[in-house]
Amino acid sequence: MDDAVDLDRFDSRRSTVYASRGMVATSQPLAAQAGVSILREGGNAFDAAVATAAALNVVEPTSTGLGGDVFALYRTADGEVGAMRACGGAPAGATINAVRSALESDDDVERYYPESRGYAVDGDASGDDLGMPFLGPHAVTVPGTARGWEATVDRFGRKSLGDVLEPAIRYATEGYPVSPVIAHHWTKAENLFADEHARQAYLVDGESPDPGQRVTLPELGDSLRTIAKAGADVVYEGAIADEIVAEIRSAGGFMTRDDLAAFEPEFVEPISTTYNGAEVYELPPNNQGLIALEALNIAEEIGAGQHDYDSPERIHAFAEATKLAFVDGHRYVADPAYETVPPLASKAYARERARAIGPDPIRDPQIGVPDARAEDADTVLLTVGDDEGNLVSYINSRFAGFGSGLVAGETGIALQNRGASFSLDSTHPNSLEPGKRPFHTLVPAVAKLGEDDWAAFGVMGGYMQPQGHMQVLSNIVDYGMAPQAALDAPRWRYREDGALGVEERLPNAAPLARRGHDVRVLPPMMFGGAQLVRRRNGVLAGATEPRKDGLAVGF
Repeated sequence: MDDAVDLDRFDSRRSTVYASRGMVATSQPLAAQAGVSILREGGNAFDAAVATAAALNVVEPTSTGLGGDVFALYRTADGEVGAMRACGGAPAGATINAVRSALESDDDVERYYPESRGYAVDGDASGDDLGMPFLGPHAVTVPGTARGWEATVDRFGRKSLGDVLEPAIRYATEGYPVSPVIAHHWTKAENLFADEHARQAYLVDGESPDPGQRVTLPELGDSLRTIAKAGADVVYEGAIADEIVAEIRSAGGFMTRDDLAAFEPEFVEPISTTYNGAEVYELPPNNQGLIALEALNIAEEIGAGQHDYDSPERIHAFAEATKLAFVDGHRYVADPAYETVPPLASKAYARERARAIGPDPIRDPQIGVPDARAEDADTVLLTVGDDEGNLVSYINSRFAGFGSGLVAGETGIALQNRGASFSLDSTHPNSLEPGKRPFHTLVPAVAKLGEDDWAAFGVMGGYMQPQGHMQVLSNIVDYGMAPQAALDAPRWRYREDGALGVEERLPNAAPLARRGHDVRVLPPMMFGGAQLVRRRNGVLAGATEPRKDGLAVGF
């Protein structure tokens, strides 16, 4: 089928979608329909969030899966703003010395750092030059998805876990046609999957599917059906747990049944700030929420949103605020159970940091988490609203595409490589330790934009996420854009190497270069994936990312 991905054209027109009863926005149309079907059947926004996430595991397996983690920011109908963090840590046996020893004794260690994925072994792949693997068994952390889904519906939903998994099970077992952007990303699996059962689970005769090609994922469907009947414990203490452990240990990893069984999701207090009258809620560490809040505080302090929208001064101001927030966040954000994280989201701290911003770009700021390889990771985000007033921003992630390259036996569950974000430098806050959770880029968000005016939103894409939050929120708060227009607008992103990446459609790139920014035009896929559902005065509005296959649909 001739349906090549050419996002530079932006020929298609999208409008903000309005509805009264329910709304789902996500990166794949079939998954959005799955969520809406649950809303139509009497479920609420939390039920629909899990149904949509489970469907994305099937119809967008290039970005998410049961072998990954899940996070939520939400506002309930009775006014509670809360957060869920369901991400596992490193196995108990995964010490720095143990991982180094395992890698040094592996005759084929280079396969964990493949050039085909853009990452290579540092130095001579031995001794102190050895970095945390990007792929393979040592990159796998305990997956939080299944118990995160179950906790969501048990605590807030109306439906059972089995009910909300039904649409995903149907897609997996009866088949679905692959959409274009997802087909494009699926091609990476042809080099990633080396084991026969992995290739059998996700490739068709050894190849990735074409756009419009109908595929089934029967092994994944069987696993979803098992979870629907037996509950999430089967992933942590039952037959699926056995398959996960066997897969990892047969490849030389350290995961045990005890590591899986000990995992529980957490409901945590969000962190927040205000930005030009809006109240913004984010996830606390080990996620990038602090970075988004610090950047917003600095941007407000220097009046970034007061510049004309098409002026280079606007982008300069926001980009400089982003640089400073990245410097601080990437230095300090780590698992708070192991490291102390400063209060980077305070207004007083932002006032101090804002003094560093002037008319010229800040030179050589030290951003990025050593060895994290998280700058361009991608995943899925969905947002849901219902007529009761529940709003949910929900992220389900395996970190980088299909993850570690390992698929757990015949379960169809591709295992994440979030552990690749750990450092093997024991002095770094994000250093590998048993039980420790790695630095996470993932940040769902909720904002109060006015009286009876709330939005659930997010922007996927590694380090694009916090600066994407800032751009989308500013588009709405400072410039009065409707939800879809706020997502359609051309974006910029500050890069780890010091470049200021811009979309070709951005009108003021040349003046930014004259100001001293290292401006580089990047393809649209590099600028993240946003989803947004807003509820204002009882009316739901939905918007979806034009740079992906997505859909906002309501009823």
